[in-house]
Amino acid sequence: MSVVLSGKNMTVSEIVRVAKHWEQVTISDEARSKIELSHRLMCKAVENGERVYGINTGFGKFADVPISLENLAELQRNLVRSHSAGVGPSFSQEEVRAAMLLRANALARGMSGVRPQVVETIVEMLNKGVTPFVPEKGSVGASGDLAPLAHIALVIIGEGEAFYKDELMPGKQAMDEAGIKPCKLEAKEGLALTNGVQMTNGVLALTVDTGRTLAKAADIIASLTGQVLQVIEDAYDDGILVLRSQDGAREVGRNLRALLQGSHLSTVSGEVRVQDPYVLRCIPQVHGAVRQGLNHVTNVVEIESGSATDNPLVLEDGRILSGGNFHGQPLAVAADYLGICLCSLGNISERRTARMMDTQKSGLPAFLTGEGGLNSGLMLLQYTAASLVSENKVLAHPSSVDTVPTSADQEDHVSMSTTAARKARDIAKNVSYVLAAEYLSACQAVEFIDKNGLSPAAHAAYSLLREHIPALYEDRPLSQDLEHARWLIISGELEKAVTQKVGNLE
Repeated sequence: MSVVLSGKNMTVSEIVRVAKHWEQVTISDEARSKIELSHRLMCKAVENGERVYGINTGFGKFADVPISLENLAELQRNLVRSHSAGVGPSFSQEEVRAAMLLRANALARGMSGVRPQVVETIVEMLNKGVTPFVPEKGSVGASGDLAPLAHIALVIIGEGEAFYKDELMPGKQAMDEAGIKPCKLEAKEGLALTNGVQMTNGVLALTVDTGRTLAKAADIIASLTGQVLQVIEDAYDDGILVLRSQDGAREVGRNLRALLQGSHLSTVSGEVRVQDPYVLRCIPQVHGAVRQGLNHVTNVVEIESGSATDNPLVLEDGRILSGGNFHGQPLAVAADYLGICLCSLGNISERRTARMMDTQKSGLPAFLTGEGGLNSGLMLLQYTAASLVSENKVLAHPSSVDTVPTSADQEDHVSMSTTAARKARDIAKNVSYVLAAEYLSACQAVEFIDKNGLSPAAHAAYSLLREHIPALYEDRPLSQDLEHARWLIISGELEKAVTQKVGNLE
């Protein structure tokens, strides 16, 4: 099985399959034909002596400086080298692979003027596992993710650094060991490799995928928490939710009803209390809003995946036009939105954890330990969750509202899209730990109630955790418990165990 590059929109699932699971990539015959046509049109323009930005002129503020024909290849090589100015640790190999795939697909659209060899080299790198070292910081998301994409292009031409078989080495060595011939750039090709916000979109695609996993896990864990706190199911009735008609809330409501099916611990209004606190009663509304945010950002990512984003673009009628398709603002806004949405998922989870710890609110032993005082129990899990949700509120400050002009004010409005995507990714990671804290707490709370009263779904979630993490009877370090619980969430193992009992969740 392989993912086929056609220049058309890709799904998040396809991006993940290549980035995370190393699925092979091929180029469609139709895309190859479009790439060849685009290259011929670009060559014709050069031969006719047309003055075209980035092909026979300098870049940015140097756009009015003409470049002679004999220097066109050197111009492209110099662009890649000079723009490789990123700093900091590398993006993960998964994130870089996602960016490479998306850049190759953008070039496969056949609007960039490059030779097929350029796209073929990227595909070969993906298929053989050569992954450039790409520093995380240095992109303003304006004329594309210039620095990150330039670091990828460095390895394409046999320079820079790359990971091969999980070892970091010089890019030329990695290409040689993988049996890939570096590409000697010709006119327009360095520019085509670096224009566009595929680094932003790659990070965002993987974060959306993580967000989907977290959203389902949040419903599962919340239903388990609800049962140990004797949740009132009335609030999840579709008769209520349909009156607002927010799709996300209705999806979560359906999930919760399925997850609570067969429970003897959930209650009705007036049985234990008349109303639940918001962290239980408003789960459909809060979790549902996150789902709607994920749907929107997924749409933005998938549209971007099939877009032609470099500059200038070679149109099928032979015109070569300069524009601003490389600008990252659509992705920057989407990334900020995603980060904010995921913050809500963490915020409400932390409050559910805090409620279980408080014996006055939960009716459970304080901090979920049978011998409080001598033991602190799970007290510090809530501290960790509180720290993470506080950090998320700082990270949620939008990057897309900022702009710092570059290139002597030629590029006088920038998007900061890559920063926005990195922040959303970091928020998602924090939320995964917050949910892990709730998962551990809910399962520990089960030790103080009648386990037989759990719904089949909740019992499956509880049993899965107990296969890996024992109940807490005396204090022990909790960090590894958190890591293991988090792994069960992000790996999809939790969802898998539960859906075997109730079927697929929405």
